[in-house]
Amino acid sequence: MLKGFKEFAMRGNVIDLAVGVIIGGAFGKIISSLVSDIIMPPIGMLLNGVNFSELFISLDGTKYASLQNAQEAAAPTLNYGLFINNIINFLIVALIVFLFIRVINQFQKQVAPEEPAKVTSKDCPFCLSSIPIKASRCPYCTSQLTE
Repeated sequence: MLKGFKEFAMRGNVIDLAVGVIIGGAFGKIISSLVSDIIMPPIGMLLNGVNFSELFISLDGTKYASLQNAQEAAAPTLNYGLFINNIINFLIVALIVFLFIRVINQFQKQVAPEEPAKVTSKDCPFCLSSIPIKASRCPYCTSQLTE
């Protein structure tokens, strides 16, 4: 069983998938940082200093100064600001994946298809031997060719 698992795990597709998952996880962290540290602060500033990560609704009816205070008090909260951040994360990742696939497709279109090889021989209709295309008589069966 261990040998079978080793063969499965060492196949190229499984290793490629593992590398993709690891890189995808790291890429996700980069995008999360981009959204929360670079994109959202200017948007919050344009919206009169709103910090999206601090937007929440306390479900117990108590007003808390910050999300951290509500969480320390173990109050149930709807963290819609964090939800907005996650939506923006998703949209950025989707856009980047779309652009990446688009670039790959353009590279694939630029590769010119190979021209088909020129036909240099034909089959004799009488003996079915391969003969030069310009031959007027078959060298094998000596039949007169009409073409």
